Amino acid sequence: LLGLCLIVQIITGLFLAMHYVSDISSAFSSVAHICRDVNYGWLIRNFHANGASLFFICIYLHIARGLYYGSYLYMETWNIGVILLLLTMM
Repeated sequence: LLGLCLIVQIITGLFLAMHYVSDISSAFSSVAHICRDVNYGWLIRNFHANGASLFFICIYLHIARGLYYGSYLYMETWNIGVILLLLTMM
């Protein structure tokens, strides 16, 4: 599930990056352009925005499952997971 969320985030992010302008004076208008003028741009943007929330929900469920099954006893694996969580939050 996490892999699927990540793939959706990457694909929609690449599509949005093709149309987004990061200049301070035209950033809002480029988002409005994506939502109004690009075919299904509003849908891609909503998938990207809600996909980020779903990605973190899946991460927290994954951590909860690890706590439930005692995966924290395997310190190397658990520490790598914590590092990946912190990198994801950056």
